[in-house]
Amino acid sequence: MSEGIRLQKFLADAGWGSRRDMDALVATGEVRVNGTVAEPGTRVQTGDLIQWTNRRLHVEDLAPELPKVLLYHKPEGEIVSRDDPEGRPSVFQQLPRIKGGRWIAIGRLDFNTSGLLVFTTSGELANRVAHPSFEVEREYAVRVLGELSHDQMEQSTREILLDDGPAWFQRIEDRGGEGANHWYQVVLREGRNREVRRMFEALGVTVSRLMRVRFGILSLPPRLRRGQVIELQPAEVTRVMQWAGLMRSEVPPGGAGTRKSRRPAPRAR
Repeated sequence: MSEGIRLQKFLADAGWGSRRDMDALVATGEVRVNGTVAEPGTRVQTGDLIQWTNRRLHVEDLAPELPKVLLYHKPEGEIVSRDDPEGRPSVFQQLPRIKGGRWIAIGRLDFNTSGLLVFTTSGELANRVAHPSFEVEREYAVRVLGELSHDQMEQSTREILLDDGPAWFQRIEDRGGEGANHWYQVVLREGRNREVRRMFEALGVTVSRLMRVRFGILSLPPRLRRGQVIELQPAEVTRVMQWAGLMRSEVPPGGAGTRKSRRPAPRAR
């Protein structure tokens, strides 16, 4: 008979949260497996029933399964949270429903920033990639009022002093502009709150539009319109898992694309 797998790992893979969150949840004594209070060392097998408050989850199959991964083109005016005291629209309201799990955002975008958001059902994947030690590259298209000098662009790749410490761009490219507006393409490896906006403000210009176009090996598909989602195919999810170090085999160079034959899913109602 199989010895099963640790309860915390199973719950994280099912999208209940990160492995650390599940360790804390099990430690509360509120999770039961087949009616018995679960302990940190509890393991589950096919056929087991997991219960926590009003949630129930049957262990149907312990065979390794790939998580689901979504790409979402976030418009301005949505928050990356399920709860908001101000009642603003949430990105989670736009995602397709899934049975037996939930969508977890990998990273965040602020209310006034648009572009690529990545969602998964795997708490382990979300925790691994979003952790600061992973240093995932984030690429943005930035429109500003004004224009940076050559010296300012050079400074931005060395060090800009912010209230919460120094920051810098890995790369910055001048993409031109017309009138008072100018475009730049920037890459950085941090995700501090409003970091890109604050860096440009420290250089003396104001960001008037900010859009994330890439997150690690995942790029925003050009045909994915605002408010639309697209689900990655198994081969693409495998590449993401390999990139995150959660599956063996090397990830070949290049981004994880999406098949041209698929249509983006419409905004959920």
